[in-house]
Amino acid sequence: MARKKADNTAEIGFEQQIWSAADKLRGNIDASEYKNVVLGLIFLKYISDKFDSRYQELVDEGEGFEEDRDEYTYKNIFWVPQEARWAAIASAAHTPEIGKVIDNAMRLIERENDKLKGILPKNFARQELDKRRLGEVVDLFTNVQMAEKGDTRDILGRTYEYCLSKFAEAEGKNAGEFYTPACVVRTLVEIIQPYHGRVYDPCCGSGGMFVQSAQFVHRHQGRISDLSIFGQESNPTTWKMAMMNLAIRGIDADLGTFNADTFFKDVHKDKRFDFVLANPPFNDSDWGGDQLTEDPRWEYGTPPAGNANFAWMQHMIHHLAEGGRMGMVLANGSLSSQTNNEGAIRQAIVEAGLVEGIVAMPDRLFYSTGIPVSLWIISKEPGRQHRTLFVDAREMGTMVSRRLREFTDEDIAKVAEAFDAFRKGELEDEKGFCAAVDVEDIAKQDYILTPGRYVGIRDEEDDGEPFEEKMERLTGELAKCFEESDRLQQQIRKNLEAIGYGF
Repeated sequence: MARKKADNTAEIGFEQQIWSAADKLRGNIDASEYKNVVLGLIFLKYISDKFDSRYQELVDEGEGFEEDRDEYTYKNIFWVPQEARWAAIASAAHTPEIGKVIDNAMRLIERENDKLKGILPKNFARQELDKRRLGEVVDLFTNVQMAEKGDTRDILGRTYEYCLSKFAEAEGKNAGEFYTPACVVRTLVEIIQPYHGRVYDPCCGSGGMFVQSAQFVHRHQGRISDLSIFGQESNPTTWKMAMMNLAIRGIDADLGTFNADTFFKDVHKDKRFDFVLANPPFNDSDWGGDQLTEDPRWEYGTPPAGNANFAWMQHMIHHLAEGGRMGMVLANGSLSSQTNNEGAIRQAIVEAGLVEGIVAMPDRLFYSTGIPVSLWIISKEPGRQHRTLFVDAREMGTMVSRRLREFTDEDIAKVAEAFDAFRKGELEDEKGFCAAVDVEDIAKQDYILTPGRYVGIRDEEDDGEPFEEKMERLTGELAKCFEESDRLQQQIRKNLEAIGYGF
């Protein structure tokens, strides 16, 4: 059976059209700046479409309320002034003023909607942006409903996510600030299973964890309204991207009123959450730990000033409600490091019975780094047996380019099903893949949590060839290789002697 990709590189019609057209528009603008142009335009089209749909409903009702802003705001639809509506933008698509028209629309929308103040990009009039090609992209958006049937919000939401992944690919090492590959997020979400309750990400980037959580609920016939979304992001540009991404998806979220450093300005300080999902910066050495040595969040030990891994972990455990479940991505050093108090912190967390599972992921899943990572699954479920499920998924995934690997839907399902069976007490250890381990056995390994130590090596399938016959065949093949090697060496010597370089 063909292995289905899990959304990192999926190219679905309209998304690819937009990216191809928008890529021509880029010109000499850096990808880090240019993404605000494309993503801002997607957002503008989305809120315009939502407004127009409600506008038409009111016109059809015939009561004359189509210009009454209350008829929009009570349905959580942004109010769009007449000069900012897509019809006005589309009519100016092929004029030299199109950039100014879009910038003005952004300003008008911000002025009329408090939630959007200071969030929307206003850089479309810049000289280096080709206005002819900008107009072509506007035309593409104008025809979105003709391009593909379906909910425009879903189409634009997919386009936003697709363009985020393409910008992450273009930016490489800097992409980690705003983008976690969708297949990694989906793996976490399928394990954590956020059906309902409060979901929190303290370093939310562009909001991918929230989008996938909402999609998980949708796939399981739940209601998005059953989720309450909370987050925080320190990078101002990324924080704005998250706000737009969530708005396009129709997800109401509390990301604070501005960007802020989670360690020094915890905007959700007194809140506890049912689910915590995060991909914090790997091995961050410049997080200000020397100024937070007495912080109450460090229940399991003071994290080293030179590495924020266990600061992020303890911050999230601190915010996890009783009965809650948490999943985070960390560099593999967090599994085994014994330096600067990290080993003692890890031991304390294990002994507290919090580590429900560890998943060793394969390398090359990220645009920003080729290193392999691990998923930590933390649980505060009352009465949970103090056992840990170790999953070794390092050999899973499919290479989709020379530099990038993806977890397929089948890979994600296999890992998630192991956790389901573990929670039901029905898991059978599978050598080389998974094993359920008691705290006592982890202690014998000095609290090192590398899955390979616990799951062992997968048995090779017996090919039915008797050992003696196999050894005779292999040594015969090796002898032939040696003979060929000798022949080639002699030929090389002769060739060198022929040109006066014998040795």
